[in-house]
Amino acid sequence: MKTNFQVEAIDVSEINHLFQLGEEELSNFGAEWKTVNRATGYPCRVSLQESPMGEEVLLFAFKHHPVSSPYQASGPVFVRKNVETARLKPNELPAMLQSRLLSLRGYNRKGNLEESRTVEGKQLRGYLEEVFENQNVKYIHIHNSGAGCYMCNVKRVN
Repeated sequence: MKTNFQVEAIDVSEINHLFQLGEEELSNFGAEWKTVNRATGYPCRVSLQESPMGEEVLLFAFKHHPVSSPYQASGPVFVRKNVETARLKPNELPAMLQSRLLSLRGYNRKGNLEESRTVEGKQLRGYLEEVFENQNVKYIHIHNSGAGCYMCNVKRVN
């Protein structure tokens, strides 16, 4: 049975305050500006798009799994300035996910790991459906398999 899903980006309202900080404040927060110097490798977790060459992106640790379980987690993410939060349609996949080796981590309602897979991005849709076949999986986090960085959240939808 096919499960419908929705990919969710980081909401810009959660992190917009970071763009108001100066260099010293960013440094104290453990954040820094980076200049995009290659076509891939700086995926924006708000727009869910590759960041363009030459653009500055903010690199910081984002608490992407703020749960009361052993699986709570944070990690580095890139975010572009002045972009809107991506609002994808059900079952829509952003192009930035389809060209990478990805790690899928399916969590239950308590935030504990239920399922995990490493998949080629071009096969992502089928694997999302497969992980969601486990009815205990409430949501899936997608990570870049190589660097381990958080990419986005995927939830079930009716």
